[in-house]
This record gives sequence, C-alpha cells and structure tokens, in this order.
Amino acid sequence: MSQAKPNPDFWLSSGFQYLSRDQDGYLAVTDEFLGAYFQRPEIRPVEESCAAERALHRRLSKEPRSAVSDADLVALQDPDAVENYRIVLDFRDRLIGAGTLEGCYLSLFADQRVPVPPLFVAQLTHVILRNILDDCTDPMRLRAGEILFRPQKVTVREGAILLADNETVEMQATAGAQAPADLLNMAGAGGQGAGLRQIELDVLRRDNKDLYWPRSDQFDTVLDITSHRPGLDALCRVLEGWVRHFTKIDASIQSAQSVTDDNWVWHIGLDAEASGILNDLYNDKPVAPARRDRILALFRMTVKDEAPFLPTVAGRPIYLGLAMAANNVVTVKPQNLLVNLPLLPTA
Repeated sequence: MSQAKPNPDFWLSSGFQYLSRDQDGYLAVTDEFLGAYFQRPEIRPVEESCAAERALHRRLSKEPRSAVSDADLVALQDPDAVENYRIVLDFRDRLIGAGTLEGCYLSLFADQRVPVPPLFVAQLTHVILRNILDDCTDPMRLRAGEILFRPQKVTVREGAILLADNETVEMQATAGAQAPADLLNMAGAGGQGAGLRQIELDVLRRDNKDLYWPRSDQFDTVLDITSHRPGLDALCRVLEGWVRHFTKIDASIQSAQSVTDDNWVWHIGLDAEASGILNDLYNDKPVAPARRDRILALFRMTVKDEAPFLPTVAGRPIYLGLAMAANNVVTVKPQNLLVNLPLLPTA
C-alpha cells in the first residue's frame, strides 16, 4: 500500500521552521527564532551605519540572547537605530521571559495597553496559527486562518461576502491605478471590467483550493464567507482550534443568522467594530441600519464541559460577531476570543 503524500509546507514566512514544541504543544523560544528579528530591515546595518552599530549587530546575530546595556545603545550614532533596537530588544526579552510564544502572546493583553507594536502581535498570531494548523489538509481552512493576522478588504456583491488581503489589494491598486473595489470585483468571482487589466486574486472554491499551497505566502487568494459556504465553515474550525490550543476547551462554533436568544448573556466581538455593535444591541441601544449591515457573520459557540465558565454563563451559548469598519476593512483581534471568555478565575 502506498503512503499518503504529505501536504506541502505553508506559511514559510511565519518563522515556524525555527521553532520547536514543548511538552504542551506550545512553541518554545529558540535562538534561531530570536536571531531572525535581528535580520529585519529595520535592524540590519545600512551603508551609513557606524562601527558600534555594526559590532552590535554582529554580536546579536551570533548570540541573540546577549545582554545589551544602555551604554551599548548610546554608542550608536543613529537615533532611529537606537529606537529600533530598544523596541526589538524589549520584545526579545518578553519572548525569553515567557519561554513560549503562546505565553508571550497572552502576556501582552494583561493590561489595556498592548506594550509592543501591532506588527509583532500579528507575527505571533501568524506563527502560533501555523503551529495549530500544522496537520491541516484543507487549504480553505489555511486561507481562513489568514483573517486572524492580516486585515481583509471586504466586497459584498450579489449576496456574496468576499474577503481579500487588504495589503495585497492596496498594492494591486497602486500598481494599476485602480480602486480596490474594482480590483476585487475581478477576483475570479465573475468577469472582467472593460479596459481593466486581469489580476491574480482567485476565489478559493472546493474545485480549485489546492492552488493555495504554492501561493500560501503570497496572500493573494479570496475567501468567500457567505453563509452556508465552505469558507465560513473553515473560519469556524479555525476559531475552534484557536480556543482549544490556548484553553484546552473543546468548543463548537457554528455560524448563526441572528441572535434571537431571549436569554442572551454573553457575546464577544472578534474585532472592534463587532464589539461596539454587539454591545449596543445587547444594551438595547439603537443601531442604524447602515452600521448593522457592517456585521459580516455571527457565530454561536457552545461547549460540552461547563465547568470552566462563570455560573451565569455555564450552559448558555456565547455569541461571536465579525464586522467590517466604515472603510470596508475587517481587522480581527483574535485575542478577544481568549481574554473575553467568561472563565472562572484561576488560583
């Protein structure tokens, strides 16, 4: 009997290949992963870099856990380089102190103010999801995972809700001097506008989803999250995996058409827009139709094990919402699904 062909690798840009798992399945911080941050363009020396900056870069490239003093940084002649090093070193120290990427990720949301740049939060989400989805065989689910760490441009057309990577759309728009909406209208979902150039933004479907594998790091495919279509189901499975990985809770997340529960006790917005809309609806505040229409999807989360939840929520569904902002961009905050769970306090 022939062995099943392994799935192609994906998301090489995440840095997953530099990491290893600990006994709990979390990503242990390695020197290889830390060292990659000192190869970022903001940190690598340029032609004008002074000798002290070049020496510091050589040292950290070889020994990424090496201690760096204020005197080391003051010796750098470029104030921008000093600031960049302070930011990266602070993040490095947080990673080392946490020991795992998951531990570092959770620690970032202990207070209202996230202490690192949003780019680092997105990078952590990216590589943690790469770990969660390591054995995934469904490219549709991988594409749905992108929503958690890359803002998405939304087009609603003929009843379909299409998500394209916002950065990719903007780059295409700049290259072709077209409006982002026009670009997405050509994204394999029907026809090409007169006089507009063809672009590479294919809508993933059951019959073409394998095209994702060689393009996973290009972020140039479109996901249809219309109700009852595979893309929305794939997103549900990704959200379930995210919750399970961090909390060990087996949640069932299904799409919902509306919240008609007379005993609605808890909800979580997956982004700032959805949080605001759901909060107002929960508190019986008026929500203008145009604002309500920004809701792209609703979900109903239930769990078999009621023990971890507050007594007021145990046994009741938790509703989730996904919404786009006024600029038709959705920016998911996957940490909301962790820090806003109604869990019993731990000792």
